[in-house]
Amino acid sequence: MSFPKGFMIGAATAAHQVEGNNTNSDYWAQEQMEFSSFAEPSGDACDHYNRYEEDIRLMSEAGLTAYRFSIEWARIEPKPGVYDEKEIEHYRKVLLCCRENGIEPIVTMHHFSSPKWLIAEGGWEAEATVGKFAAYCRYVVEKLGDLFTYVCTINEANMGIQIAAISKMYMKMMQQKCTESVEGRVQVGLNLENPLMERMKKQAAENMKVFGTPQPQVFVGPRTEEGDLLVMRAHQAAKKAMKEVKPGLQVGLTLSLHDIQAVEGGEQEALREWDEEFLHYLPYISDDDFFGVQNYSRTIMGPEGSLPVPEGNETTQMGYEFYPKGLEHVIRTVHEKLPIPLIVTENGVAAADDSRRIAYIEEALRGVERCVSDGIPVKGYCYWSLLDNFEWQKGFSMTFGLIAVNRATQERTPKESLRFLGNYAKNEV
Repeated sequence: MSFPKGFMIGAATAAHQVEGNNTNSDYWAQEQMEFSSFAEPSGDACDHYNRYEEDIRLMSEAGLTAYRFSIEWARIEPKPGVYDEKEIEHYRKVLLCCRENGIEPIVTMHHFSSPKWLIAEGGWEAEATVGKFAAYCRYVVEKLGDLFTYVCTINEANMGIQIAAISKMYMKMMQQKCTESVEGRVQVGLNLENPLMERMKKQAAENMKVFGTPQPQVFVGPRTEEGDLLVMRAHQAAKKAMKEVKPGLQVGLTLSLHDIQAVEGGEQEALREWDEEFLHYLPYISDDDFFGVQNYSRTIMGPEGSLPVPEGNETTQMGYEFYPKGLEHVIRTVHEKLPIPLIVTENGVAAADDSRRIAYIEEALRGVERCVSDGIPVKGYCYWSLLDNFEWQKGFSMTFGLIAVNRATQERTPKESLRFLGNYAKNEV
């Protein structure tokens, strides 16, 4: 079995996690705080900002055909209404480098980090953010739209709702003096340790100094139902603005999706969870050009809610269950309700043992192959991630990458998993 001609196989990154020195962003500001939730600051990260040519060449030499990466809003618009032409030219060079190396760029306009000024003006619960985001997206397409076809407006648009749920679960467990970790139940690097409550009080004072509010509405934070709807309207406004500039642009968004399964008595909880994670977004994304599937593991639901990883089952560095077959399940479940083209924009594993990464990729891709064989319109697969990078609040300790990065020298060392994925792209597996 093999993928059809034109099927994209590649890898993904996010600007803040790999570029380094994203000094105008909310994430950078939060990392520098004395009482920061971050294990360490991002600093130079992987210096991908300066080394993108080497990284893209390594992808191309391995045989990969797609690169999903984000354009950093905080670089493009460092101050409200002020656009930086130098940064536009930087991303033009990145896009041209992709084209020159036979790599299809899949651009993401917002991948978690936002301009610091946007958060100071109300962030992702403020009505004005809808128009500001659309204006930024329009500007980028006006300047660079001739160089890419696929664009994701917002990465994991449902992350705020997931974090709100995990925060509620964490607080309940603290009240019950439960010691079980819940960090592995959300597909992003979070730090939730016991001194959290005390640290939050100290953070509030720092937030006032940095953002002008004790509770800045960053993208990766607990979201209200109103904020959840606002994100959808920002997506729709951005799509409209970009298509007015380039009507043929293929526009979608991505959601963080677990393979939700139920044990006996947990069926209603599983349905509720899937509605919250996916179904309630359908009215806002059904007429998109494609949808970005992002899956890493499964969630097992019981009568009282989500259950821990079954005892004895393998877990990843992130605390997720090692469960690559979840991707096929999610693709099939999504397709039942959303029969538009799909791209797997993220799927991967944080593991020190690269042989486990290869095993994960192989099983995940076999599942994608079966979906394609059954007529589901999956157009591509992007492994997360290209590089061992900055996993948000967890710092650099989580190794998702197909390429290892020496943090002292920034030297790149391709792993066997990069060769394996490249061979898949060349139909040599």
